[in-house]
Amino acid sequence: MLTIRGKSSNSFCDQVSRRDFLKIGGLALGGLSLTDVLAAEAQAGIRSSHKAIIMVYLPGGPSHQDMFDLKMDAPAEIRGEFKPIKTNVPGIEICELMPRIAGMMDKFAIIRSLVGARDEHASNMCMSGYSLSEGRSNLTPVLGSVVSKLQGPVEKTVPAFVGLAPKTQHMPYSDAGPGFLGMAYGSINPNGPMMRDMTLKDITLDRLSNRRQLLSSLDRFRKGADSLSGMDELNQRAYNLLTSTKLVNALDVTKEDPKVRTLYGKGIDHAIADAAPMINDQFLAAVRLVEAGARVVTLSYGCWDWHGSNFVNLKTYLPLYDLAISAMVQDIHNRGLDKDVSVVVWGEFGRSPRINKDAGRDHWPRVSCALMAGGGMRTGQVIGTTNRFAEEADDRPVDYKDVFATLYHNIGIDTSTTAVIDEQNRPHYLLAGHEPIAELI
Repeated sequence: MLTIRGKSSNSFCDQVSRRDFLKIGGLALGGLSLTDVLAAEAQAGIRSSHKAIIMVYLPGGPSHQDMFDLKMDAPAEIRGEFKPIKTNVPGIEICELMPRIAGMMDKFAIIRSLVGARDEHASNMCMSGYSLSEGRSNLTPVLGSVVSKLQGPVEKTVPAFVGLAPKTQHMPYSDAGPGFLGMAYGSINPNGPMMRDMTLKDITLDRLSNRRQLLSSLDRFRKGADSLSGMDELNQRAYNLLTSTKLVNALDVTKEDPKVRTLYGKGIDHAIADAAPMINDQFLAAVRLVEAGARVVTLSYGCWDWHGSNFVNLKTYLPLYDLAISAMVQDIHNRGLDKDVSVVVWGEFGRSPRINKDAGRDHWPRVSCALMAGGGMRTGQVIGTTNRFAEEADDRPVDYKDVFATLYHNIGIDTSTTAVIDEQNRPHYLLAGHEPIAELI
């Protein structure tokens, strides 16, 4: 592991210290040095615009009919326990456990007819638009890797793609990878541990001012790197990234106005079931990261796979979700980022209409929901409907890949004309046949 020992223990969240975020193993993956990563990025060029995406993954599959698509006319064994409440957009109602989102529904768009899922517990569908099995077969890269490849970093000291999701007990819930783009375009995940073969022994932040010492210690297995053209420039970029305080400061939410941080709340700092914690500070960190220059930030939040005690669990976890999501979107608007930063919140599938004998809902890939905000999109609306029991899309089915086409559009990438080139110099059109959602753009 590449560990830079810092003097401060200022926390990003309760259980992750600032020192942890100085473990920059993610800057070199799969045997690639940091300068190799930067060389790969350099081939893509850098665009001057700064649009960004924050993607919130809800591991396990959220219960669409208990959140955004309540069916009050259905029988009790389908209807569930919760009641709908009015929002600030006439005609739109959502679950009573989300009053903050309801009060600012004009800043959100709900997709109630999301289709294209498979019965697979994995982040791939939400991170790439392709299922786990498809991703393994086609090595499909996640959105952040594609954006990193096509657009590069906004500025030299902040990576284009930051993944805040922790490793989870159920491994497929963890961040999916860069696929055929190669590890140079994987996310930088400040949670560590990542690259154990790189060691910068006992070099403090003060001693990083010695550029020669840093670069000689940085990568002991950098094979063939000296043959790369422009190595001095790439080494300088590597040094800038490691020694700049911009990335570390963005992650250090203690530097934020305490009043702003309070709006996000605390959440839960331990893993829920076999999935992720519910750390509300990570939403603030995501906003600070895109403000600092990141193009794509992904995070995961909680566990939503409730085959038993569905309503008991949602009474605990939906209010936290309501607080975190509403605070993040309001903060994006307060900072004037709502035209540039797109937000999507979703899981890998929905839940079964019929409540089972354990008061839970089972897997239901036939339809799900998504919540979107920002990005200059037309919000304050619902897209699509489901049938009486929320079993399937009744009209206007929206595929996961349509959502990805929309996100790429918002960030300035036309997926119908832009090919993604793999490591063998072969072009790929990732979303062939799918267009941005017309109602949103």
